[in-house]
Amino acid sequence: MASMTPALNPTVEDVTRRIRERSAERRALYESRMADQHKRGVHRGELSCGNLAHGFAACGETDKNSLKLMNSANLGIISAYNDMLSAHQPLETFPETIKAAARAMGSTAQFAGGVPAMCDGVTQGQPGMELSLFSRDVIAMATAVGLSHNMFDAALYLGVCDKIVPGLFIAAARFGHLPAMFVPAGPMPSGLPNKEKARIRQLFAEGKASREDLLEAESESYHSPGTCTFYGTANSNQLMMEMMGLHLPGTSFVNPGTEMREALTRYATEQAVRNTEPGGDYRPFFKQIDERAIVNAIVGLLASGGSTNHTLHLVAMAAAAGLTITWEDFTDLSAVTPSLMQVYPNGQADINHFQAAGGMSYLFRELLAAGLIHGDLPTVFGTDLTAYTQEPFLEEGKLVWREGPAHSLDSEVLRGVTDPFAPTGGLTVVDGNLGRGVIKVSAVKPEHRVVEAPIRIFEDQNDLKGAFEAGDLDRDVIAVVRFQGPKANGMPELHKLTPYLGVLQDRGYQVALVTDGRMSGASGKVPAAIHISPEALDGGPLAKLRDGDIVRLDADSGSLEAKVDAHEWAERGLRVGELDHYHVGLGRELFGGFRHLAMRGEEGAGVFGGFEADDLARQEGQIHDEDA
Repeated sequence: MASMTPALNPTVEDVTRRIRERSAERRALYESRMADQHKRGVHRGELSCGNLAHGFAACGETDKNSLKLMNSANLGIISAYNDMLSAHQPLETFPETIKAAARAMGSTAQFAGGVPAMCDGVTQGQPGMELSLFSRDVIAMATAVGLSHNMFDAALYLGVCDKIVPGLFIAAARFGHLPAMFVPAGPMPSGLPNKEKARIRQLFAEGKASREDLLEAESESYHSPGTCTFYGTANSNQLMMEMMGLHLPGTSFVNPGTEMREALTRYATEQAVRNTEPGGDYRPFFKQIDERAIVNAIVGLLASGGSTNHTLHLVAMAAAAGLTITWEDFTDLSAVTPSLMQVYPNGQADINHFQAAGGMSYLFRELLAAGLIHGDLPTVFGTDLTAYTQEPFLEEGKLVWREGPAHSLDSEVLRGVTDPFAPTGGLTVVDGNLGRGVIKVSAVKPEHRVVEAPIRIFEDQNDLKGAFEAGDLDRDVIAVVRFQGPKANGMPELHKLTPYLGVLQDRGYQVALVTDGRMSGASGKVPAAIHISPEALDGGPLAKLRDGDIVRLDADSGSLEAKVDAHEWAERGLRVGELDHYHVGLGRELFGGFRHLAMRGEEGAGVFGGFEADDLARQEGQIHDEDA
């Protein structure tokens, strides 16, 4: 374990300071509310006999007796289990493991509630994808329903994928008086190499591979229980939870169904009991997660080349904990954070290769030594973050932690800060007369990072396929896919477009994508300016564009400009999108209220209205009214 933490990088220190300062009033109100909830305590001890009887009626006699005594911990389990999705199927057996481990500690655990878990891989390019981003906020609300019975001294959050972990985090923040333990399931073993999978996808897009060929390749890639092995949002989630000390050290990328995975789940339960007030070392979420944790998550995301979805999710997650972060925080941290990982789509390796090369313990060692993350952060492990240079081992069936490797075991996958893959994190804000967005360039070759070309506008992603097949895109082109923001249609991911644009790039054309939708963790070699805010439906300038306009996307300088005469640009009206077909079918009509409430991408694209920010604004208004 590291004996001391080096001095922080000046930029990391400055970003942390300004988050703390800009969030001061909001955070103070959040902490005050969490402290008040803590004082009110767990209601289990105050429930009437009838209430309490309902709370443990289904328990066995041993658990009932423990709950009656009121002097032991009761853990609430929130799970995203379903048996359709590979990442969450392993969670089926976790509750029984957790309950048994809690009993062995003289405590109890109850399954407090399940939350929905949808897969973007299944819904990609389909109407169901338009519910995907909003499912994050549904998950937060479903978690709140499960924990609202107030029977619990701590909560264990079981989830893995895209919107699930951010939704669980948001709820954990609003129940911040409870200790929180995030318990992952792990990635599936490696399947078809990513390079081969990408090759067959592009061949299919060109009509040179059959659907049977494509299905066989996809089935060999996604082939067993566990998280998909490419480095998308799901695996970025796991890395960030560990960077914030919400996981046990080294638990993120252990395969499901192994002895080590089960041992880690048992230990997570035991540690969750220790972290409760009855357990003697009370570690509530709200005292653990502050601006330092959020900065650590951003730096970890940038160093690893993680998902751009988290430029939305982390804003919403931080807000739930009373903290305000901006896209400039990401950009400034990216400028000083070296790229230390190359996992598909940033390279050809998968997450299992990263784990074998040294994994999280090595990544922590490098980032701590460089002063790029806060090592003094309290963690669920019962230590500060410097202990996370260790990794778990089984010794005669007992779980122990030992120091991880001091050197990368595969420099094609994982490197140190003195020999990075790139000097920066490869994520930046783009800004200009088309609005503000983000772009991830860690997988984009330098010669493709500046594109100036005529645009082709699409208002439905399915129309791009037809234009490609007709040969209309065989040229330098920037595809603009607009009316894809949260207010328009829930801000779907647009990965269906990636193979077509990739083929055009391979043919030698300069190609880019500009959209108010999402591209997320699998963003690849084609430059994509995404999350453009304000969105077209919200008066955003993307609605001013006309087919054939020249647009310049410069990822190096961070600019996004329509090369249109300034007077003409000012006089242009806004196109009104035809959106009715987005709003009905597959349950989309149930989410009309969400679309109406959705905040801008830069504000996290959530529906909760800003939490303490709104309360503070109302207080400020009341003060001004009284002064008047």
